[in-house]
Amino acid sequence: MRKFFKPFMLITLLITSVNAFSQTKDIVVPEEILAKAKEWTSALNLSDAAKKSAVENVIAVHLTTIRDWHNDHPSSTVPDGINPLTGNKLSDLDKQIIADSAMPSTVHQSLMDGLKKNLTPEQVETILDKYTIGKVDFTMKGYKAIVPDLTADEEAKILAFLKQAREQAVDYKNMKQISAIFEIYKTKSEQMLNNNGRSWRVLYSAYTKKIKEEKAAKQKQ
Repeated sequence: MRKFFKPFMLITLLITSVNAFSQTKDIVVPEEILAKAKEWTSALNLSDAAKKSAVENVIAVHLTTIRDWHNDHPSSTVPDGINPLTGNKLSDLDKQIIADSAMPSTVHQSLMDGLKKNLTPEQVETILDKYTIGKVDFTMKGYKAIVPDLTADEEAKILAFLKQAREQAVDYKNMKQISAIFEIYKTKSEQMLNNNGRSWRVLYSAYTKKIKEEKAAKQKQ
């Protein structure tokens, strides 16, 4: 039988935000989620035991809350329809993101408030990177490889978009959803480059051609 862990102090940390959408449902944190929260927090090497415990708890409650919301609001709760921007029929992923995006904003705010209360801005970013498996740095490196002559202004704008994506993405349950959120901001980044007189399609095509040529050259060696 699945075991659960319920710290004595856990409920008091985010009970207000949780009750915003469920007045009767207590937060019961599964052992695997608590273990993940502890693992992420351990990367910060916090010497203050109280802050360490507070960060672990705020992450654990947030992860459990988004899991519970996701499970209680499956894609089937969203009617079939079309994406108004593309005209394409909503996919199951589209509908799940719509359902999950309806989670009260207080849940996200409680996470961010709890992190900022106990951590430095750099440490907060480390935790957000844990949620999103380092997609900001990984994606930024990709842009620099595709557009090696990025200006400082372009790089700053792309980084800002990716950080927006990261903070928004932490409220989604799985990597497919997280990647879909990042795609929104990658599109904005590519539109920005196009508006600056570049052609993202040409740049990306040239990059992929270069990679294929390099791979073929290695195979001949």
